[in-house]
Amino acid sequence: MKRAAAKHLIERYYHQLTEGCGNEACTNEACGSSPVFQRLDNNAAAIKALELYKNNAKLCDPHPSKKGASSAFPENSAKGAHNFSACSNGKMNHKELQPTREDFRDLNDLTEEKVYEILSLCSETGDYSPLIRVIGRVFSSAESLVQSFRKAKQHTKEELKSLQAKDEDKDEDEKETASGSSAAMEVEAESSASAGEGSSHGENNVQRLGPVEVSVDIEAVRRVYDRLLSNEKIEAAFLNALVYLSPNVECDLTYHNVYAADPNYLNVFIIIMENSNLHSPEYLEIALPQFCKAMSKLPLPALAKLARLWSQYGVDQIRRLVETFQQLITYTVISNEFSSDNLVNEDDGVVAANKCLKIVYYANVLGGDLDMDHNEEEDDEPIPESSELTLQELLGEERRNKKGPRVDPLETELGICTSDCRKPLIPFEEFINEPLNDVLEMDKDYTFFKVETESKFSFMTCPFILNAVTKNLGLYYDNRIRMYSERRITALYSLVQGQQLNPYLRLKVRRDHIIDDALVRLEMIAMENPADLKKQLYVEFEGEQGVDEGGVSKEFFQLVVEEIFNPDIGMFTYDESTKLFWFNPSSFENDGQFTLIGIVLGLAIYNNCILDVHFPMVVYRKLMGKKGTFRDLADSHPVLYQSLNDLLQYEGNVEEDMMITYQISQTDLFGNPLMYDLKEGGDKIPVTNESRKEFVALYADYMLNKSVEKQFKAFRRGFHMVTNESPLKYLFRSEEIELLICGSRNLDFQALEDSTEYDGGYNKDCHIIKDFWETVHSFGQEQKRLFLQFTTGTDRAPVGGLGKLKMIIAKNGPDSDRLPTSHTCFNVLLLPEYSTKEKLRERLLKAITYAKGFGML
Repeated sequence: MKRAAAKHLIERYYHQLTEGCGNEACTNEACGSSPVFQRLDNNAAAIKALELYKNNAKLCDPHPSKKGASSAFPENSAKGAHNFSACSNGKMNHKELQPTREDFRDLNDLTEEKVYEILSLCSETGDYSPLIRVIGRVFSSAESLVQSFRKAKQHTKEELKSLQAKDEDKDEDEKETASGSSAAMEVEAESSASAGEGSSHGENNVQRLGPVEVSVDIEAVRRVYDRLLSNEKIEAAFLNALVYLSPNVECDLTYHNVYAADPNYLNVFIIIMENSNLHSPEYLEIALPQFCKAMSKLPLPALAKLARLWSQYGVDQIRRLVETFQQLITYTVISNEFSSDNLVNEDDGVVAANKCLKIVYYANVLGGDLDMDHNEEEDDEPIPESSELTLQELLGEERRNKKGPRVDPLETELGICTSDCRKPLIPFEEFINEPLNDVLEMDKDYTFFKVETESKFSFMTCPFILNAVTKNLGLYYDNRIRMYSERRITALYSLVQGQQLNPYLRLKVRRDHIIDDALVRLEMIAMENPADLKKQLYVEFEGEQGVDEGGVSKEFFQLVVEEIFNPDIGMFTYDESTKLFWFNPSSFENDGQFTLIGIVLGLAIYNNCILDVHFPMVVYRKLMGKKGTFRDLADSHPVLYQSLNDLLQYEGNVEEDMMITYQISQTDLFGNPLMYDLKEGGDKIPVTNESRKEFVALYADYMLNKSVEKQFKAFRRGFHMVTNESPLKYLFRSEEIELLICGSRNLDFQALEDSTEYDGGYNKDCHIIKDFWETVHSFGQEQKRLFLQFTTGTDRAPVGGLGKLKMIIAKNGPDSDRLPTSHTCFNVLLLPEYSTKEKLRERLLKAITYAKGFGML
């Protein structure tokens, strides 16, 4: 009954559009009787009627002069009834919507030549309705689009010989046809060459991955759009056709598996996405969201093929695709009021646009500068499983993703990952959508991410659209839930087996022996039960009263890092020019020490602490599974990089002028030279102009990989002991891992002032608060770092900058000689109400300069 009622209403809207209500003074703009109404053809009226029904638009009552009359336009009325009868049965039959002969009624698909022919006829008469009808018919039918704009078929060698052997007295028309076919093949060759124009990286990757063959002539489609979209009436035809096309395509893909039957069905999406006006406001309301829903239904092989095809496009084309989907997401987010009760995760348009944007993201990766060959080998020994695993399974608490972090199915289908990309076609930052990040309820999104149900979408499955702050919050939830899980398991173990309750990873250390105490304790835990590393860290300094609510841990990490990276220990070397540390290949420390350092780094991420470590970017790339290569030397060993680059650019005779061999030398801790052959018998193999690239690659491989292989494997193993079950690798890129560990180097104290809250009687307008911020802003860079260290426990800004710190300044009594104090666990500064600005400055400087240790207030 509902369906019949809907059909009846749509038919009434259709009659209203085509015939009107009969009232010549009608004020309804969607009525054919209105003086301002612009008459529509039958196809456009059918689509408009559907829109009016969806929007519950105003429906005119028949004018008295119309009552009893069957129809003012019987032809339209019959066609309208028939059209909507077809609509109610699922799909509209386009063969039954054929216009008259002069409207090209037999034309069921288009080519570039046909479009130009019709356009020329329309230009002569000044009437574009025939072209509008053809576009409406072809672009609203998936079957017609699949057959449209096909590439000219290329003949095989046997077919060409056969053609040449044919009678030369062939009809002249056939010769012209053959000539046209040959010309089309030449255009096709140029098209395929220009499809990847703008990126030499993309061309190299096409050679590596193989060109993507599609039957549609993309360049022809682009030329047609360029000619037609400048005409507003014709542009409206594309829009209306897309509104009708999308639901049918979605139905085909959802229920009929059309892509498996005909891979050319992908042509529909290739052709539509070449429309450069898709991001315009007219499309954002209905047409584009519906089309995105249809595209998101494509099977995985089709999505992969589309990504490979788009990877051959130029930078401008990729950017246009990104902007199209980003516009839709931003428009939808801004147009709605999303909250915890109205989640953005439940908006079908935003979700579908994200899924489509993912295709462009991987196209951007594939088309960029890829390094798929230099991958770190997996650890020989698996990380030991916890002895608690069996009990966890019994309790329904078995670990998820035991084989490592999850991998996106599209990534697997394409055989690449984000870390393979050295430089994408367009920067990764252009995929981040800030309005979406602002309305995303990350606690709910993380829940959907862990549950992995099809009914609930998580934006964590599309991490490219999230900024570092949002992803860090998702990681925080993951770490905390894991900590609570370990705590529950420990409590159950104590009940079942009578073990002593130990829900935390407790470290009791002496300040003067912090390395010995901490590393020995961590080594015991790593050997006995690595699962304990995933408990919440609780640090206690011997002889001090501080309770660890986060601040004591921050200072612990700060002190450990200072000791570990002390050059006197000899585990790392320090480069004065870059201010960066690197693994010492001739260190006397055993593998266990480097493993423990990896554990410390992992614990800092796991416990949301920032470390003052200074590694080159190649270390984080190696942690993500990629080996160091020649270009990484620019960051880690800049002097060596420059020397090797000069060798590559040298225009003279390398062998005679430089006399270099495949034997290199290094210096150990005591200044003694150590010789190493890059190839067997390297001291006897000269480097020539032809072999210098190989020499440079081997040299870089030795410096960044082979010389420190033992030390780095141990370091990585310790890091993975803590993070192996974390979504860290899934969510973050190498440069974001560095930001996660080290925080931001940009200290914006104005942002800190703007975000600071006040308590105990203070507010931002208090005289002492104004004096306080004037004093802090007048500090030098080093004094500002000391202030941050004193107040928050670290001198680095968190991910997102100081504006994300949420510092609190609380009143701590009237004017006195007491120094300011702080709760570093909660970023709270306790400030007495000093009588003068000079006294405030003197007391504050003394507090931040001589602060060390914890006590009870």
